[in-house]
Amino acid sequence: MSLMRMNQGCLAYGYVPLLQDADFVIEPSERVCLVGRNGAGKSSLMKVLEGTLELDSGELTVEQGLKVARLQQDPPQVLDQNIYAYIAEGLAEVGQALQAYQTLVQELETHSDEKRLNRMMQLQQEIEAGDGWQSDQKIQSICQRLHLNPHACMSELSGGWLRKVALARALVVEPDILLLDEPTNHLDIDTIEWLEQFLHTFQGAIVFISHDRQFIDKLATRVIDLDRGRVTSWPGSYQAYLTGKQAALEVEEAQQALFDKKLAQEEVWIRQGIKARRTRNEGRVRALKAMRQERQQRLSRQGQVSMSTFQDNKSGKLVFEAQDLDFGYPNQLIVRSFSTTVVRGDRIALVGPNGCGKSSLIQLLLGQLQPQSGSVKQGTKIDVAYFDQYRQALDEEKTVEENVGQGKQMVMVQGRERHILSYLQDFLFSPERSRTPVKALSGGEKNRLLLAKLFLKSVNVLILDEPTNDLDVDTLELLESLLADFTGTLLIVSHDRAFIDETVTSSWWYAGDGIWQEYVGGYQDALAQGAVFYSAEQKSLNKPHTTSNTKPAQSAQVTQGATPKKQKKLSYKLQRELDALPELMQQVEQEIEVLQQEIAAPEFYTQAQDKVQVTLSRLEEKEQALEQYFERWEELEALK
Repeated sequence: MSLMRMNQGCLAYGYVPLLQDADFVIEPSERVCLVGRNGAGKSSLMKVLEGTLELDSGELTVEQGLKVARLQQDPPQVLDQNIYAYIAEGLAEVGQALQAYQTLVQELETHSDEKRLNRMMQLQQEIEAGDGWQSDQKIQSICQRLHLNPHACMSELSGGWLRKVALARALVVEPDILLLDEPTNHLDIDTIEWLEQFLHTFQGAIVFISHDRQFIDKLATRVIDLDRGRVTSWPGSYQAYLTGKQAALEVEEAQQALFDKKLAQEEVWIRQGIKARRTRNEGRVRALKAMRQERQQRLSRQGQVSMSTFQDNKSGKLVFEAQDLDFGYPNQLIVRSFSTTVVRGDRIALVGPNGCGKSSLIQLLLGQLQPQSGSVKQGTKIDVAYFDQYRQALDEEKTVEENVGQGKQMVMVQGRERHILSYLQDFLFSPERSRTPVKALSGGEKNRLLLAKLFLKSVNVLILDEPTNDLDVDTLELLESLLADFTGTLLIVSHDRAFIDETVTSSWWYAGDGIWQEYVGGYQDALAQGAVFYSAEQKSLNKPHTTSNTKPAQSAQVTQGATPKKQKKLSYKLQRELDALPELMQQVEQEIEVLQQEIAAPEFYTQAQDKVQVTLSRLEEKEQALEQYFERWEELEALK
């Protein structure tokens, strides 16, 4: 028997339909992923299923006694209480009594009086009447399962831990349906993988929204697609959905093309001369009017984001160089004895748990923090765009247009002037939406706005700190395509494993105690080389973990003492890079040969000195490029 069923459900905000005659069913124990563009209505559908938002029309049938709990998209905002109290609030009246009882127990340890004792007896009666002691056991049990200290204050927790606390509050009611809105946001990779395993053991049904493609692949048993108010169900894996959806869109496009062709023919017929009008078929006229109405009401699929970066100058070959870098805070060591060289064109991901110091390490490279020992050298001609700095710069009270254009109607894009509204349409902001205050935007829209602001700048070093949060999958894949074409230097902080695999050529992994290790390739490539994700819980739980007290080795050397696993097969991205290298090396060798012949000519040194120097510099640059290509080829061949 179905847990919940929607029949002919309709919901709209203004003139925008979010649900249009939608049919939707949830079966016991299934794991359903809701997918769709930002603003398609996924979170609104969640609220309908939760019961906090009513349909405009249609019917929602719910099994009697059904329990529904929802993990919201953002971490909890109430921080002036302990974990136990926050979780207990999810249990309504009995939870409030338990919360008051726990507070009173702590007070009685230092202040015992008759008033407090009488109040304790009253609370005990309320708890017993509502079977509250069993609820107390549930809270203690769920805290133990999630490694939460029930007495810890919420204000002391990071975003990832706050998400765990919110999940505990949702689970303590033992729901039949668990609703998860972007559950991987603010979580590090270790916690995401823990969450995947935990949800596989959950006995109830799960409905979730996520942009994390690997998370969806591992968890979903069915995909529900929201597109222009229509709800379609795709049983099976996420990859099966992608294939089926693409085929459905192609069929829709072909049908609309045939419809538009017929409509154009009928419009020609209706506009024929007087003689044709005398013989006009009135039924055909009525059919034409109906076709016009249908065409007018058609909802076009939202366009694709169009993004591009502008580079009018290259940085020097050296971008960053760190030697024996040490830095830490009084209660935390961020980096110890770290040496590395970042050269033009490197694409590096920083991988580690929340709070390990990834952003601090980037700030050290940028000179925003000063090392306590060791040194950092920056190269020449570096133009840096830092994604995180634009998050802080968004003015919530100003409109989208004002945040990007800074009061100007024209902006420079790819070296030419464009109207600000035209540019924002590349990021799916209509003229009306461009005049909307930022505070009214969804999380995905805010991130698109941040990207629009970021890519106005001419850069050759791009630093992205968690760029994928709240982006829909279409925009995420387009961002990956853009970064694949970016010829500058790229540093990424991300917990999205698929995004890392698609965008980087090497990664720095946090190994604990301020140690960072370097590996060739993305997330999966590093795992194949023996990388171990360091969990922030390992010390507190006394779990063994791999660390090294020696200076981190460079160029894909794994942790000292570890036995790297032999990689059986390169990832598709690395194999594609390896396949392209021989042709690139041959091309550079030919260019070197041409330059050498030019230099060997008798009249070469009779030219002006500046022309001679330019040619000699080009030869040196080509020879260095050939050396880098060869070293990269050797690295990739060694991984096969």
